[in-house]
Amino acid sequence: MSGKSKKKFRIIMSSLLVFVLLIGTGANIALAYYSDVITAYFSKIDITTPEAQKARANSEVVSELITDEGIVLLQNHDGMLPMTTNKKVNVFGWSFTAPVYLGSGSGAADSSTAVTPKAGLEAAGFEINEQLYNDYVATGLERPISGIEGYDWTIPEPVASEFYTEERMKQATEFSDTAIIFLARAGGEGTDLPDVLDGPDTYDPNGTTMGPSGERFGNLDDLDPNKHYLELSNRELGMIDAVTNHFDKIIVIVNGSNTFELDWIKKYDQIKSVVTVAGPGQKGFASLGKILAGQLNPSGRTVDLFATDVLDAPAMRNFGDLRYVIDNGDGTYAVAVDKNNVPLTYVNYTEGIYVGYRYYETAAAEGAINYDEKVMFPFGHGLSYTTFEQEVVPNSLNWNDTDISVEVKVTNTGSMEGKEVVQLYYSAPYTGKIEKSSVELAAFAKTGLIKPGESETVNLTFKVEDMASYDYAKVYSQTGSYVLEAGEYKLMLMKNSHDKIVDVSSKNLNQVVFDENGRSTDQQVAVNQFDDLVTGEGSIQTYLSRANGFANMDVLNTNETFQVKNAEGAVEEVRGTLVDASFVDYINSKRYDIPADEQQSPPTTGANNGKTLKDYVGVDYEDASWSELLDQLSVQDLVSIGTLGGYRTVEVASIGKPATTDYDGPAGISALLSKNPMSGIAFPSETMIGQTWNIELAEKMGDAVGAEAKAYGVSGWYAPGVNIHRTAFSGRNFEYYSEDALLSGKMAAVVTKGYQSHGGFVYMKHFALNDQEKNRTLGVLTWSNEQAIREIYLRAFEYAVKEGDAKGAMSAFNSIGHTWVGASPALMKEVLRNEWGFKGIVNTDFFIGPSYPYMTAELAFRAGNDILLTGVAPYGVPEVDAKSNDTLWAMRDNAHNVLYTVANSNGMDNGMSTDLPGWAKITIAVDIIIVIGVAAGFYFLFRKRKPAVQAAA
Repeated sequence: MSGKSKKKFRIIMSSLLVFVLLIGTGANIALAYYSDVITAYFSKIDITTPEAQKARANSEVVSELITDEGIVLLQNHDGMLPMTTNKKVNVFGWSFTAPVYLGSGSGAADSSTAVTPKAGLEAAGFEINEQLYNDYVATGLERPISGIEGYDWTIPEPVASEFYTEERMKQATEFSDTAIIFLARAGGEGTDLPDVLDGPDTYDPNGTTMGPSGERFGNLDDLDPNKHYLELSNRELGMIDAVTNHFDKIIVIVNGSNTFELDWIKKYDQIKSVVTVAGPGQKGFASLGKILAGQLNPSGRTVDLFATDVLDAPAMRNFGDLRYVIDNGDGTYAVAVDKNNVPLTYVNYTEGIYVGYRYYETAAAEGAINYDEKVMFPFGHGLSYTTFEQEVVPNSLNWNDTDISVEVKVTNTGSMEGKEVVQLYYSAPYTGKIEKSSVELAAFAKTGLIKPGESETVNLTFKVEDMASYDYAKVYSQTGSYVLEAGEYKLMLMKNSHDKIVDVSSKNLNQVVFDENGRSTDQQVAVNQFDDLVTGEGSIQTYLSRANGFANMDVLNTNETFQVKNAEGAVEEVRGTLVDASFVDYINSKRYDIPADEQQSPPTTGANNGKTLKDYVGVDYEDASWSELLDQLSVQDLVSIGTLGGYRTVEVASIGKPATTDYDGPAGISALLSKNPMSGIAFPSETMIGQTWNIELAEKMGDAVGAEAKAYGVSGWYAPGVNIHRTAFSGRNFEYYSEDALLSGKMAAVVTKGYQSHGGFVYMKHFALNDQEKNRTLGVLTWSNEQAIREIYLRAFEYAVKEGDAKGAMSAFNSIGHTWVGASPALMKEVLRNEWGFKGIVNTDFFIGPSYPYMTAELAFRAGNDILLTGVAPYGVPEVDAKSNDTLWAMRDNAHNVLYTVANSNGMDNGMSTDLPGWAKITIAVDIIIVIGVAAGFYFLFRKRKPAVQAAA
């Protein structure tokens, strides 16, 4: 090789070696920066320790106790249940072979070892028609696999005319004269249940389209554009016709957490009993067997009103895929998008406070509907195998200026021991100035087990101010406020939201406006906080009113249908609202504009004050000495704490803060996004927990999950879910308790208490107004008024904070009005912290900057959203403007919230990481090899060779 060629070779090879060195150095910097994320991803939780096994065993017991009391007997004609003697049964419905245990997404849990319906019934002494069961299995049908990446809404069921042959039905009738019909419906995170079943084959594993997948299962005949997912499919209807033609004693079991449409049972006298089993989790079908056999007396109550037509609810007029559209000027329209190409979607809560039973009971009271035609089962409804008498204990009512309490004596007047739910409602005067439901749940309690002939007395209490309504229109004040309007307030002891047992009392109250001192539980007077969010461009002007018998029902119709060109140029129908370019500019400014700094100088960082986080265990949040610890944080510390908040809080070596592990979800501890997925015991759905109406049992659930979490080394729990069942179709209703804020809030508060009693902290979610899944990750603009926001959608969270002392919250994907909730100081600071007194961590929902650009990190930090739930490093972790004084000060305040929460948690037991994790050891070994290789490369490139000795001629 010539000298010139040798030089060129050295330059090329040197450049390659330097490049390898730079790549290696960069990789090491990235690995160091994201080390805690990578460690969390590769870590494996040991569920076999004695502590873990003890906790899991307890969780299984509590799980079954919940379903013992959460299964609801909706109907029981002719004493069909319990079945104490003849226990040979035919079970019809393919879903009996593959039921729905929970849902998908973060609320999922491992149900692979759960009790099956067949096992549950057999354990209770039932003999199942094995031939019929095996015939269903032999069809080869499958429960569609659905998840966040895509949903398949196929309802698996064989073709009735082919499956229910005379031969098969003859075998069934000879086996037993009793039939059970088993129906199931699923739900999950990421989308809502379809209100039209019009496929075919729209399932896409990439999640771009969702719907029924008829072609894959050969059931195109079952897709019907006149049907929705929560009513009988054509094949199910064929099955029911076949069964009712051959059996006179039929039980229907509905397995699912969404309110199923059941008006069809009125057509069949053969259907005697109806039982609903919301997501049963690990042990629920064992409870079902015991209840059907009479080994257990059902005591569950509905948490939602069952309408005869679930599409009839006012909220359904504004639900689903609603989009803003722009006129192209050529007779065509296009979906409006923001500057980052995010489609602008919305949902209008035009029904105001009239959600669930609040609408149906009020509309019936106003003469606007025929209740018996519109309602199958009221809110709070549930039957028992015994009878109870409820009576107000004489002279027990205490109603003063601040508090109301009353004692109710419950006597078992039947022949079987059981538990009873006591429900106290109130009715506030309607003046036409502030909207009010005709009845509202005020307090509830559940008795212990009462034997026949015996009694138990329960005490019901609530505050007078709890009957106040929120005056968002500023009729009584200049700021908006809670108001007790003057007039007659009534108390009623009721079986459910519709059926009264007895009037307890009534009282004329003078007007009280809580605009100066606020309510007794408020840290700051509640005033309108959301006017700037929900009264701007795009807002709703008028809401549903009960005036003149809901005469303004037309205000619910806020959407039109447009012929829209999609990206491929094809035309499709879109429901939406027409806007112009100025509206798009308006949304862009609200989503993305970062206000100029107001702070003239940055906070102190990197100080050497000699403090560690251990010094602040038990130190009051307001203590001035926190500033000494916060001053020690470097800019990089602040950035790391804020941006690396996915499934953990980050380790901060400069102040001795250990990392904590935070996991999903409402059905129990689970780590589904780890390289080593794990799942704690699968608890029942929150809907099932709500249906127990048992506060003590809900607290046991929180306590059991807390014990598991501690055994696994988990501190933060992404739960409880506290949103509202605004409609029957929300895909995530299984993660939430009820359509009622009081019931939801009381449950969330005690679950929180139970969990945090072990030193962990919850992240109540999804804060707030995340009551549909459709378009949530597009930051769907949710328009409402402050009365509905506070009374319906925030109230449950309020109980979780004020009574449960929730130490964490997860902000939602959606927006309130034009502002993403995570970037709303009104929500994060004024209401949550200043009004309710919350002192804890607010995390975002899953944060993937490139995918969800409207979730602007700096606006979140400035609004008081402390940390970002970033995924596996480095994807989704945003760049932060660390030169902005306002952003630095905000991140310092946020760090205070994180440090305060962890300092007062079991996370302090973790200690600082010292041993290198396995991936780090591998990285070091690879680094050594690379360094040796590069050094050797340079050595051989540039070593001086001895000149060759010429041989003698």
